[in-house]
Amino acid sequence: MTGGAYSLLFLLGALEALIGCFHYSHTVGSFPLAAAALAALILITCVLGAAGMRSTAGAVVPALGWFLVSLVLTLPAAGGSVIITNTTAGEWYLYGGALCAAAGVVIALLRRARPARPRYQRS
Repeated sequence: MTGGAYSLLFLLGALEALIGCFHYSHTVGSFPLAAAALAALILITCVLGAAGMRSTAGAVVPALGWFLVSLVLTLPAAGGSVIITNTTAGEWYLYGGALCAAAGVVIALLRRARPARPRYQRS
């Protein structure tokens, strides 16, 4: 059951990257709103994945799925076309998403590193 949950977290991160790579360029004025929202989404996914699985791996697995799919879709095709362009929105999506995925893993690590509060027993 645990392996299935981790597989679904990986697929969720990969799906977020797949959708994000094609929809990152929607802007409001000159601000890349979709890219910022998609970066925040992978952060939330990593933090909630770690909380749900009660382990840091719950944050690492969706981040890994996001990184792998984003990396593959960033590479140019044989004809020279690219999916993620070198624009402000593209940079926000790639760098912001990578930073947010890493931040989600760090938050998960910090939450696991906190010492547990001692429980008081009644005498």
